Amino acid sequence: MNRQGQLHPVPRRSTAALIADQLRSAIMYGSLAPGDQLGETDLAAQLGVSRGPLREAMQRLVQEGLLRSERHRGLFVRELAPEDVRDVYVARLAVERTACELVMRGNRGEAVARLTVALRDLVDAAATRDRTAMSDADQAFHRTLVSCSGNSRLERMAGTLLVETRMCLTVMQDVYPEPAELVEEHQKLLDAITDGDEELLLHLIESHMLDTVERINAPGASQASPAMG
Repeated sequence: MNRQGQLHPVPRRSTAALIADQLRSAIMYGSLAPGDQLGETDLAAQLGVSRGPLREAMQRLVQEGLLRSERHRGLFVRELAPEDVRDVYVARLAVERTACELVMRGNRGEAVARLTVALRDLVDAAATRDRTAMSDADQAFHRTLVSCSGNSRLERMAGTLLVETRMCLTVMQDVYPEPAELVEEHQKLLDAITDGDEELLLHLIESHMLDTVERINAPGASQASPAMG
């Protein structure tokens, strides 16, 4: 039996896990675009890996819903229809609402400290008006929020959903909130946590997600991307 405080070897991440990270990033930023077919030979050469761990990595992404398999044809990056985008945000609401509840019942001080740093990064990104930087900082804030819940399963679910959120931005035309609006909305989330106002926090996170769904449902939304991360 292991003793408390005893040191143990730290398990190294498998090659397949590292490959999966690279593929997720390529999908998130559009290097592997929706509808693209993944060729094993080319990808193995680009990544400098054998086909075994590459296949394992790709199957992980199939299970996560980022890739789809077509019989006799191969693997393709999933294409997101408007209804898929709605589903992503509804699922994110379920995950992030639960995370918010856990944050308010846990180490709220640590959450405030970590989210303050994340908000500062968002402010810096907004100052550049660079949409890629803003989106990165926006998603980092939400990833930190879920991480502060202390629930690793929520973190894993949020990770996949945030990749899909980023895919939404490549599927639709570029429409993104003004920098001041983006910062203000996230500042309100942080303020609610700082003040210990759980009711307001849950209201804000729900509005944050469902307002995006309303934009998607609005006339002409097929030409617009989700506005918020």
